[in-house]
Amino acid sequence: MQCNVGKSDKVFRVVLGLVILAIGLMSHSWWGLIGLVPLATAALGWCPAYMPLGISTCQKPDSDSD
Repeated sequence: MQCNVGKSDKVFRVVLGLVILAIGLMSHSWWGLIGLVPLATAALGWCPAYMPLGISTCQKPDSDSD
């Protein structure tokens, strides 16, 4: 698995995941468990949905740093 989730993307996913979990807890719904998906992808740094689309929000290392 190659990293395809960048730093700002990870922060967004953590916030989104926590919000979804909180809404699920407040509404006493198991649908809040969906919040675990963005939390897991943020923790792994890899999103399977990005692969077929060829998306990567990771910064590329500078090749000009001689």
